[in-house]
Amino acid sequence: MAAARVLLILAGRPVSPRFVQSVCRLLGAGPGLGPWPTHCGLKRGRLVLSDGPFPGASTRLPLQRPPFCPFVALDQQQLRALGAELPTNRGVDLGVAIMLQSSDQTVLLTRRTRTLSVSPNLWVPPGGHVELDEELLDGGLRELWEESGLQLPQGQFSWVPLGLWESAYPPRLSWGLPKYHHIILYLLVVSRESQQQLQARIQPNPSEVSAFMWLGPDVAAAVAATEDGTETPRHLPQELPPSILTAELEEDGGARPLAMPVSTLLRTTPTTDEGKERVSSGTKFALGLWLQHLRR
Repeated sequence: MAAARVLLILAGRPVSPRFVQSVCRLLGAGPGLGPWPTHCGLKRGRLVLSDGPFPGASTRLPLQRPPFCPFVALDQQQLRALGAELPTNRGVDLGVAIMLQSSDQTVLLTRRTRTLSVSPNLWVPPGGHVELDEELLDGGLRELWEESGLQLPQGQFSWVPLGLWESAYPPRLSWGLPKYHHIILYLLVVSRESQQQLQARIQPNPSEVSAFMWLGPDVAAAVAATEDGTETPRHLPQELPPSILTAELEEDGGARPLAMPVSTLLRTTPTTDEGKERVSSGTKFALGLWLQHLRR
């Protein structure tokens, strides 16, 4: 098995969670939706988590999972029956996503291309895997550059960890058995540059990104309020605009402005794999944490 990227401290002992094990459950999460406060150690290329303080813990973050998490839905009897169909030589992988905030208090989201084999056509913040020899922030900033073409000048930004999301793909058992299992660490990176200054330097990678947009607090609040598993958003802000401006990539490498209905961003995760454009469940969680940070 490859080196563990996510390590848990359980009863004072380090444990590498297996692919089929729910990290939230191992850390003592109950049947509710969470989030659950989790002690974290941000190591080079690795994340250490515990439900209590431990030497090396540097912060305490909310840990959340979707209500339809397949690793919770599968009971132990089902796991034994499906053992041959689930990965046995892998643990839980680590991902980092960058919530890039401009000085105008807007955040960048990108839409994954339809041709990607994992999570196609989803709106997410830039992010991906971190190499074993990388600091978690450095890996996130590298992914930001690889996906959007943005390199942030040293001294022109600050950052803070926002929260953790337990992610599976496919996201629902009704789509099929999970093939990927990650803990996503969301990092808020606050730039001193304006949205206009940042957008002028964006050069998205067309193999990964098909569009991008900047969300302000009002629309972000509506998106964060949509609760996966229901069809009706809760606590919607008043007077939402009917559409939001996005930048759609063209075949020649350019980008054209496109007004996208806000209703597209309010869609929830369907029960079947329909490939509908929407905001990922984890991104909704991260947007909610971003809004909490703005109100502090």
